[in-house]
Amino acid sequence: METVDLARVQFALTAGAHFLFVALTLGLVTLVAVIQTRATLTRSPVHTRMTRFWGQLYVINYAMGIVTGLVMEFQLGLSWSGLTEFAGNVFGAALAIETLVAFFVESTFLGLWIFGWNKLNRWAHLALIWVVTLTAYASAFWILVSNGFLQNPVGHELVGGALRLADFGAMVANPAARVAFFHVLGGALVVGGYFMAGVSAHHLRKRTAERDLFRKSLRIGIAVALPATLFTATFGGLGFETLQPAKVAAWLGDAEGLAAAQAAMVAAHGPGDYLPPVEWVRAGGMTMMVVFAVLFFVSGASFLLMLFRPVVLRFTLWHRLLTAMVPLPFVAMIAGWVFREMGRQPWAVYGLLTTAEAMTRSRTRR
Repeated sequence: METVDLARVQFALTAGAHFLFVALTLGLVTLVAVIQTRATLTRSPVHTRMTRFWGQLYVINYAMGIVTGLVMEFQLGLSWSGLTEFAGNVFGAALAIETLVAFFVESTFLGLWIFGWNKLNRWAHLALIWVVTLTAYASAFWILVSNGFLQNPVGHELVGGALRLADFGAMVANPAARVAFFHVLGGALVVGGYFMAGVSAHHLRKRTAERDLFRKSLRIGIAVALPATLFTATFGGLGFETLQPAKVAAWLGDAEGLAAAQAAMVAAHGPGDYLPPVEWVRAGGMTMMVVFAVLFFVSGASFLLMLFRPVVLRFTLWHRLLTAMVPLPFVAMIAGWVFREMGRQPWAVYGLLTTAEAMTRSRTRR
């Protein structure tokens, strides 16, 4: 295995692990904010306990997301300095804004929320979790602006062998970023909804004392998961309009399309293999589609079942199914990530910088 392949595997494992925590926390913080809003408006003791329970799980996973994110940033600097030297002045702007949002604003307000229980006015405490939620969305948006530039580089100019930011508005408005943001946001809500429903189902099956807490939590999780699944699929479909021609051809298994994309790249950049790994692209896309179908079917059936309180409390087989479903949204998210990232290979910055050139001290086109 070549050094560049080892570096890609290392970064993929780290980024993939980080993405799992991002997907869960982005969806879970939204649910926690909604539950705390209900608790604040109604002074409901059960919703207050729900806020504390799910809030603790959110904080634990948020901390893991920070740890894996820091490792990923170190790997980006150590293994992929060719990318930062060539295009860091462009996509680095979005990463810098994300860092300010995540590590200063979001983390600060989350700390106030954690230590503000029974110390702050309940409305001020509620405002804190909504600030955390909105900054989490902002953080995801700026990450996808950065990634969108790698997928579809716009708003730049080439100066002295490196890219410079020429149009910040064009980079922010990049369709490859905007559509992906809503797709990822919907997917995160699916992850959060199924996580809440699955954990609640486990506790109901075990006859945990807090049955009312987990009954309500299960219903909230399913009520969010069903529309979120449809929302995610909608923007996933729109996202196909922003895909690179070679990625579309690889997904469809279009040999003529692949040949045309290869010919166009050779004409523009000289001899080389510019086709993505077709098997990986098709496997990632197919896995994402199949898992989506399962999630949609289960969430639709579960939406009907949750309307009956005795079923929610006592249907053990359904509880086992929901618990077993918890990993599936994560599988769909990772499969979609593989489809998106493998589909732009062999480019780190599509059409401008190959993955081999992006590696530290590597300038050999492969």
